Amino acid sequence: MNNKKEHLAFKAIHGDKLAFEELLKSEGEKLYKIAFLHMQNKEDTLDVLQEATCKAYLAIAQLKEPAYFSTWLIKILIRSAYKELERKKKLITLPEETITYILESNQVEEPTFDITESLATLKPEYKNAILLFYYYDLPIRTIAASMGKPPSTIKTYLRRAKLELKQKLGDDYYAQRFT
Repeated sequence: MNNKKEHLAFKAIHGDKLAFEELLKSEGEKLYKIAFLHMQNKEDTLDVLQEATCKAYLAIAQLKEPAYFSTWLIKILIRSAYKELERKKKLITLPEETITYILESNQVEEPTFDITESLATLKPEYKNAILLFYYYDLPIRTIAASMGKPPSTIKTYLRRAKLELKQKLGDDYYAQRFT
């Protein structure tokens, strides 16, 4: 085992409830931010987190590689968010293929409400490109692979999204976030 999280994941896979709880605590802030980006309100975010946590607890024995616990949990969370959004007939914006490329990072920056609202108005492919590039720090090649597009298309999405955000947010706010 390379690190503490992997060791805890290994223990959780083999039935250690306290290890599972500790893993959830360490991932909690990141999970909340990801869920909030999809659900756009606190109540739905908490519902999706609860649903995902329950599903993960019931399925933890199926996780084959402890090193991928965080990615596995995020995948469950986003699937739960998709189901809730479908139930509410809201627009689903982040394709499932991108989930496997999300890097484990505790440095995911939570966007402010101004930018969250502006991001929600973008085309889904623009929003995905912005989120994956600026919030998850994924390289363009990885984003391209996850979205099934060539890197040049992702660059175009980023450029167009930034232009739209610049118009919506104003030059000063835009310069602070995207330059």
